[in-house]
Amino acid sequence: MKIVIQRVQNAEVKVENETVGKINKGFLVLLGVTHGDTKENADYLVKKLCKLRVFRDENDKMNLSLKDVNGELLIVSQFTLYADCTQGNRPSFINAAGPEEANELYEYFCEECQKNGIKVEKGIFGADMKVSLLNDGPVTIIIEK
Repeated sequence: MKIVIQRVQNAEVKVENETVGKINKGFLVLLGVTHGDTKENADYLVKKLCKLRVFRDENDKMNLSLKDVNGELLIVSQFTLYADCTQGNRPSFINAAGPEEANELYEYFCEECQKNGIKVEKGIFGADMKVSLLNDGPVTIIIEK
């Protein structure tokens, strides 16, 4: 399981020109699931994500977590995080988990984030989504388990 975290001032996801998820200050999280990922992998990443201290404190140091700043999460499933580009120029996605397995872990991940007292907005699994964001920093972090 892999997450790409972008610290944002705001972010939004649309499907067919309709907003399905929107946040203010917080993290846009792109989530990829590979074969064999488990709820334990998700638990590890949820814990890291919710405690990640990358927001500025009063001394302008990256020292505050999402909860410290009342931040929000926009979580978007993205199987392309497991693209394999080693052969040729057209990526292979055989390393991405199948839709049923991936959606189950995506939903679980989102629920566990909510259990940490954080507002969670989501995209629509499997949909063609348009994601917009105002990256703050920019700060982009990749964590894999």
